[in-house]
Amino acid sequence: MNTIHRAYKFRFYPTPEQAVQLARTFGCARFVYNHFLRVRADGFFKDKERIGYNETAKRLTVLKQQPETAWLCEVSNIVLQQSLRNLDAAFQNFFQKRTKYPTFKSKHDKQSARYQIGGFRFKEDGLWLAKMNAPLDMRWSRKIKGVVSNVTISKDKAGRYFASLLSTEEVELLPVAKSVIGIDLGLKDAIITSEGQIVSNPKFYHKAEVSLAKAQRLLSRKQNGSKNREKARIKVARVHARIADSRNDWAHKLTTKLMFENQMVSAESLNVKGMVKNHCLAKAIHDVGWGKIVQQLEYKAAWYGRTFVQVDRFYPSSKRCSACGYILPSLDLSVRDWVCPECGASHQRDINAAINIREAGIAILAGVDMLRIHEHQNTAGHAGI
Repeated sequence: MNTIHRAYKFRFYPTPEQAVQLARTFGCARFVYNHFLRVRADGFFKDKERIGYNETAKRLTVLKQQPETAWLCEVSNIVLQQSLRNLDAAFQNFFQKRTKYPTFKSKHDKQSARYQIGGFRFKEDGLWLAKMNAPLDMRWSRKIKGVVSNVTISKDKAGRYFASLLSTEEVELLPVAKSVIGIDLGLKDAIITSEGQIVSNPKFYHKAEVSLAKAQRLLSRKQNGSKNREKARIKVARVHARIADSRNDWAHKLTTKLMFENQMVSAESLNVKGMVKNHCLAKAIHDVGWGKIVQQLEYKAAWYGRTFVQVDRFYPSSKRCSACGYILPSLDLSVRDWVCPECGASHQRDINAAINIREAGIAILAGVDMLRIHEHQNTAGHAGI
């Protein structure tokens, strides 16, 4: 058994009164985050003072007592305290060079608020939030198996409401599989395995470009601030939401299948942030979702007792002959098939690369190679699906 944290995401439909209370909660959480982001920035750059979470929590109590900001008391204090924790985590990630400097939240972006234990009640009669006298009208698509520790309520740009419940639960490790594979990530074909299997790129964004362009043209013709512009904006947001949902669903089904069928999956470590700087390929790279695929393979391997290995992106997987190990001096991207001048073996570029990635992954696990970027094996994962 493996102890994991799994997020269950459900859509819900609030009543008009609940929608008003949620809008108030989102606004207060956003205000607290932005206010103390400014306080911490000013304290550091102007007064050379390091302000942490404890100090901001004290100042929040004083802020709620001021007449001009007394409306902060209309929402759960747990949500406001969580905004301070989120801000502190954002600064910690910045100081450890994992992310950029924290930025202000906008009311036009996705809205969210997190309720810790004490701010919600989850029982058989449904999900109850603090400051609400009725449960949310949830669409329970599956059963939650573990103990819920926190709830995140969100509203996307398309106006849809979601509740994400974080559960701690026990998961049985999958039986040992005999197969080990390497995968090569591509654009025309999303995944090519060392076994010769090809998974085509569904190109969700490309297929929706016509309808998206039409919706965006209609939006551009509406007057700023009008109700018709808001309706047109929601139509654009719905197209984007449909693309994102389709891509996410496809990625989950693909990565789950790979993990269930193989004991080890090996892939290249791609510098996606650097690659999208090429404006000729950026849209296609974002459309296929390499980062999402790798992320899901990582935490699902940890969940189910599988092994996921990433090979250094500078490893010559395409130029290396999988039969004899000969490395070509150069290999143009347009060349899809080539013959090894050393042993005469004929190679299809992507399948050959996947085979080399698989062998490199095996070598990493055996401890005879230094190509490893990171490897996750039999550790507790933390991610949401």
